[in-house]
Amino acid sequence: MRTLPEPVQNLVDALARLPGVGPKTASRLTFYLLRAPEDISLSLADALHGLKEETGLCETCFNITRKDTPICEVCGSDQRDRHTICVVEEPMDVLAIEKTAGFNGLYHVLHGVLSPIEGIGPEDLKIKELYARLDADEIKEVILATNPSMEGDATAMYLNERIAPMGIRVTRLARGLPVGGDLEYADQNTLLRALAGRQDLD
Repeated sequence: MRTLPEPVQNLVDALARLPGVGPKTASRLTFYLLRAPEDISLSLADALHGLKEETGLCETCFNITRKDTPICEVCGSDQRDRHTICVVEEPMDVLAIEKTAGFNGLYHVLHGVLSPIEGIGPEDLKIKELYARLDADEIKEVILATNPSMEGDATAMYLNERIAPMGIRVTRLARGLPVGGDLEYADQNTLLRALAGRQDLD
């Protein structure tokens, strides 16, 4: 028998399905909204509704865009380098790279990585669409910016094996020590990758 009214329990259950939100946090958020002024709850409801109703995926790179503009801002810009594509796992990765202001090319969002354990193969990602772009456009370089994880590395190797024979330069994001980090706290893999990727001092 439930002790909470059904609408309250429904919101707790819905919030608890979000990543990083457990039952206790879901309950706290629900009771906060229950006690908060009505405009806060209504604006949250409007934002959630708009999230699904007013957004979609770019027809070219599969980044998030407004539903009424099928091509995202990056793909539609004539100021971008149209010969370089940066391949990322998720739309959030595009945001992270854009914040650096250090990349002026285009993107391609895979919407995941290869993971045989979870049954995710190439056909489940936007890989076929990437090949189509490489065939159709004059791409000179593909930057593989998948995460430095087992799945991210496997996806990068898979793509490299298929893109390099097309005569396109394939690069991978460098790895190493974080700015402000101490050598003594770096793990072995990070140190090994930093050593392997060392550069001459200009």
